[in-house]
Amino acid sequence: MSSAAPTPVTKALIYGGKTGWIGGKMAALLKEKGIEVVLAESRVENRADVAAELDSVKPSHVLMAAGITGRPNIDWCEDHKPETIRTNVIGTLNLVDLCNERNIHCTVYATGCIFKYDDAHPLGSGIGFTEEDAPNFDESFYSQTKGYMEPMLKCYPNCLILRVRMPISDDLSHRNFITKIVKYERVVNIPNSMTVLYEMLPASVAMFEKGLTGVYNFCNPGVISHNECLDLYTKYIDPTYKYKNFSLEEQAKVLKAGRSNNELDATKLLRDLPEDVKINDIKTAVELCMQRMQKNLTDEFGPLPDSLPKEVRKD
Repeated sequence: MSSAAPTPVTKALIYGGKTGWIGGKMAALLKEKGIEVVLAESRVENRADVAAELDSVKPSHVLMAAGITGRPNIDWCEDHKPETIRTNVIGTLNLVDLCNERNIHCTVYATGCIFKYDDAHPLGSGIGFTEEDAPNFDESFYSQTKGYMEPMLKCYPNCLILRVRMPISDDLSHRNFITKIVKYERVVNIPNSMTVLYEMLPASVAMFEKGLTGVYNFCNPGVISHNECLDLYTKYIDPTYKYKNFSLEEQAKVLKAGRSNNELDATKLLRDLPEDVKINDIKTAVELCMQRMQKNLTDEFGPLPDSLPKEVRKD
C-alpha cells in the first residue's frame, strides 16, 4: 500500500465539477459530508491559470475529473487528436505536477479501458489485470492517451489514480453505461469489470481521506456482461425492452475506434480500503442500482415503463 501522510479533507478543489458527470457527483457527495467544495474555474491545459487558482483557493485536496471522452462517444477523439491530448495528457500532467509542487493530494478519476483480454488474462478465466500490468489496448486514441498517462502519473508521490470502467449510475444520465447500451440497436455480450458510482464514489473519498496514492483498479469485484445488465434493466425498468446481440467483428464495422473489454483484479482495492467501507460484487451492485433506478425514475416520471423518456423506449 502506498500512501502519503493523511491530511484532513477540509477543502476540495474539483476540476470537471461544473460540467462533468463524475465531478458533479463528487461535489454533491463532499458537500453532504460538510466539506467545503470549490468548482475549478481554470482549464487544466492552461498551466499558469491552474497555478494561480491553486494558490488562491489553497485546497487540502484536488480532484481531477475533467477529461475528453468525446461526444457522443470516444470515436470523436479519432478526429480530434490535438484537443484530446491537450486535456487528457497535457492538462492532467499540469494539474498533478502543480499539486505535487504544493504538496497537495490529487485524485485522478482515470480509466481502466487500457486493457483487453489476452492469453495471460483470458475471457472467462477470472484472471484480472492488476495495477502492475502495463496497458495492452491501444485500438482507440482515447485509450492511447490514457495509456500514456498512467506510467507518468505513477511517478508523482501525491497522486491517487483510479481506473474507472464503464461507470453505472441509478439515473438516465447519457454518461451512464446502462443508458448508453439501452439506446444501441445491437450490443456485444462480453463480461467486463464495471464501476457502480453509488458505491464506488464514496469509497474514493475514504481512499483520499486515508492518504492512499498510486494506481487502483476502481471497479466492483467480478465481471458482468452487457446482456446481464440489460436483463436487469428489463426486470426493473422496462419489461417491454428487447435487445439484439452482434459479434465484435460486426461491431468493428460500425465504429471508428476499437472498444476495450477486460477484467480488472480488485484484490489491492479490497485490501487497502478502510475496514468500514464495503463494496458489493458487480452483479449484486448492478441489481441494487437497478432497484434504486426504478424508484428514482418512478418518483421523477411516474409509473414505469410508460412514463420513460422517448429516447430510451424502443418501438
